[in-house]
Amino acid sequence: MQEGIMELMWKNAHLYGGNLSYIEQLYETYLMDPSAVPQEWREEFDRLPKVGDNLTQDVPHSTIQEHFLYLAKNQKRAAPAAVSSVSSEHEKKQVRVLRMINAYRVRGHQVATIDPLGLLEREDVPDLDPRFHELSEADYDTVFQLGSLFFGPEEAPLKDILADLKKTYCGTVGAEYMHIVDTQEKRWIQSRLEPSRSHPVVEPEKKMMVLERLTAAEGLEKYLGSRYAGAKRFGLEGGESMIVCLNSLIQRAGKQGTKEVVIGMAHRGRLNTLVNIFGKNPAELFGEFEGKKMVETSGDVKYHQGFSSNVMTADGEVHLAMAFNPSHLEISAPVVEGSVRARQDRRDDAVGTTVLPVNIHGDQAFAGQGVVMETFQMSQTRAYKTGGTIHLVINNQVGFTTNKKEDSRSSEYCTDVAKMVSAPIFHVNGDDPEAVRFVTQLAVDYRNEFKKDVVIDLVCYRRRGHNEADEPSGTQPLMYAQIKKQKTTRELYAQQMISEGVITAEQSKAMEKDYRSALENGEHVVQSLVQQPNEELFVDWRPYLGHKWVFDHETGVDLKLLQELGNKLCDVPDGFTVQRQVQKIIDDRKRMAAGAMALNWGMAESLAYASILAEGHPVRITGQDVGRGTFSHRHAVLHNQKDAETHTPLENLSPEQPRLTLHDSYLSEEAVLAFEYGYATTTPNALVIWEAQFGDFANGAQVVIDQFITSGEQKWQRLCGLTMLLPHGFEGQGPEHSSARLERYLQLCAEHNIQVCVPTTPAQIFHLLRRQVVRPLRKPLVVMSPKSLLRHKQATSTLEELAEGTMFKPVIAETDQQDPSKVKRVVLCSGKVYYDLYNRRAELEKDDVAIIRIEQLYPFPEKDLARALGEYTNLESVVWCQEEPMNQGAWYCSQHHMRSILHAQNPNLHLEGVGRPHAAAPAVGYVSVHLEQQEKLVNEAING
Repeated sequence: MQEGIMELMWKNAHLYGGNLSYIEQLYETYLMDPSAVPQEWREEFDRLPKVGDNLTQDVPHSTIQEHFLYLAKNQKRAAPAAVSSVSSEHEKKQVRVLRMINAYRVRGHQVATIDPLGLLEREDVPDLDPRFHELSEADYDTVFQLGSLFFGPEEAPLKDILADLKKTYCGTVGAEYMHIVDTQEKRWIQSRLEPSRSHPVVEPEKKMMVLERLTAAEGLEKYLGSRYAGAKRFGLEGGESMIVCLNSLIQRAGKQGTKEVVIGMAHRGRLNTLVNIFGKNPAELFGEFEGKKMVETSGDVKYHQGFSSNVMTADGEVHLAMAFNPSHLEISAPVVEGSVRARQDRRDDAVGTTVLPVNIHGDQAFAGQGVVMETFQMSQTRAYKTGGTIHLVINNQVGFTTNKKEDSRSSEYCTDVAKMVSAPIFHVNGDDPEAVRFVTQLAVDYRNEFKKDVVIDLVCYRRRGHNEADEPSGTQPLMYAQIKKQKTTRELYAQQMISEGVITAEQSKAMEKDYRSALENGEHVVQSLVQQPNEELFVDWRPYLGHKWVFDHETGVDLKLLQELGNKLCDVPDGFTVQRQVQKIIDDRKRMAAGAMALNWGMAESLAYASILAEGHPVRITGQDVGRGTFSHRHAVLHNQKDAETHTPLENLSPEQPRLTLHDSYLSEEAVLAFEYGYATTTPNALVIWEAQFGDFANGAQVVIDQFITSGEQKWQRLCGLTMLLPHGFEGQGPEHSSARLERYLQLCAEHNIQVCVPTTPAQIFHLLRRQVVRPLRKPLVVMSPKSLLRHKQATSTLEELAEGTMFKPVIAETDQQDPSKVKRVVLCSGKVYYDLYNRRAELEKDDVAIIRIEQLYPFPEKDLARALGEYTNLESVVWCQEEPMNQGAWYCSQHHMRSILHAQNPNLHLEGVGRPHAAAPAVGYVSVHLEQQEKLVNEAING
């Protein structure tokens, strides 16, 4: 605490000169020995806030700062004995007034009238009572200095100060910002709230704009309710001010240079937003309500659909994008962040000025779902920052049926999680649309000023319950008794405007009638909609559309280019000291580039990235240990042992190379994978990779895998070329570090939705990664990547295997290594078990056993496998061998493919399966048992 106070004092030392220095010396003495300072000063210092007896802990500095500045300002420059004047009764009260001002800034929001229903139960806040600060009504006419208040005059009567504080901090805007650490940010917010008392004057034409948006919001809901009574629409009734908020946000952002706004939201108000903000044709929406088939795929419900359009603002055209989302309410938030980062990267916008992320949340989900915290945590990190996000919470004050605070959360507000990143939170009454407009503009300005997240808590209600088929009064009788009596937001605002003489009752009715007529005629109802949008604002997916699956695609690279890139990967700046083991890796890679040493996994993978960059494709790789690699095989980022500076050779291939983004991520799977999905769906020409620390850690992101990666194309026609590297292999490391749960991905495979591959050589990973970019088809790629194979002496490749004329092989046979006519038994397998099988066969000298590796399990390479099996004309048995338990792995999901091929070639052949026994856990936890099981399954596969 002491250092913080001193810092604040000395920031203002130039204002008060020696006075402040003298007071600082007194305070230092007081901290060491309170009895060593005069009594009047001890009394002043005793008033400062403390945290127990530990003066090293941090406390809010604003009260302390204002107290010291006041004392310094009023301190006479005479001898120290003269300082007793500060203890006069008026000056003591002045200090109390400053403390009271600070209390309103800190806690005023706790008594603000933010609930339009008036049902919100608030605890008493004694700090806001003048008597708490030893002030009484007798002091109301006394003039006091305002300290740091931005109220205009330097001093005012206490009653005026109180009135202005209540209007600013306890009205329909509850500003929560004093938890912010940065003093500059707090003062900036104060400078925006206090001069206008949180209620700036709104010009008549702006009032008309607000009423027009409320008319549209309410008009659509009424129309849908009458035309499609009882149909689920998750209407916005009770929260119509959201449309005012979004309209103000887009116009304000466009005025400040924003070119794109990407919005993520769940169900409530989505249809209203699509029609009244994005300009979706109402006729299209009506067709969805009537069940018309809109696409040739599975499709999705109407309140999950995304959309895009362009609207005009004062500073030009702005592209709007609404993210698709599943019913997992908050998972779209990190997807939006990824899409925004991709758009910013495309614009070379490292600050985040041109593309704005907006995430709209429900109050219960915002407080309850962990991905919200994960999304906030990524907001200022190198790999994931987007220049700040505007979070809009549609606060219904009730979940499906959960409305008691003690049941829905443990914090005071649903927005308290945002405090973890010092985000300001503006609670606002949804029935005061002018206040909603004000805090929205404030939020946009804050985000653009400080490039940080900001939260708008739009406190409202839901007039129809969870959905239109729900009867809410059964579980919330008191709330819905009040709602039945509650006038709509538009009705309240129209009455206000009529009383102000801004509009007549007839004009108000005419606005409602005109909007309904537009809906009935199927007309666009967004006046700012651009009918012929600027296509430069779009992501061009046309080169990637309409491609059918093909297994063969040449991915080789010129040998000389490979060697040139290999040498550049080994370049280390002069004076850059590399750690000893890393230096050996670099030295080995130099020999690999020269052809004097076989390529290992790390070198082949690095050459894949280098060649992709050389051909003009951006590369983005994130994950918890991607710089080094969890198993120390990659070392794409080198660390200077002298000063900890870093060097990334892949960033220094050529001056003209495209963007490389390679960052270790924070410890998250769900939000990070969702981010990378969003990025990949917005950057079709890039190789986008997420690598799990261990493959089974992807379990924490199962929502992303199920709802986006494997089904997004079928539901929403969203193409995605994301690559997932999931370390997989049974090495005796127990149940949590063995299996990437291959069976789960295979179970999700259908309609050529994803690719699932298990490469076993460096050349295979080289061609697999290159195929993902070079081929115009865009499908997610799931790679069961290795652990022990990263350094396996037999898992090597030559430069020639990476060179021109070669490609990824979905099936690797051995017909060139043995006489096919001698083979009586074929073992089919995937992954590293191949090397165990190969070595056991060599030990037993069994030349009648062939091993075929299936490197791509989906889409299953039936023709390639049939061709390989067809070479063996004297087969007597075929077995599938896997390391995983037989209720896991590829066995159940892939055996029908293999059996159909065998049956077509020889109906008398039957496929057998060999693996670990059926198990609930993925692997055993004892190395001895692991080795015993491995020995048994390998022997059984080879010997039968």
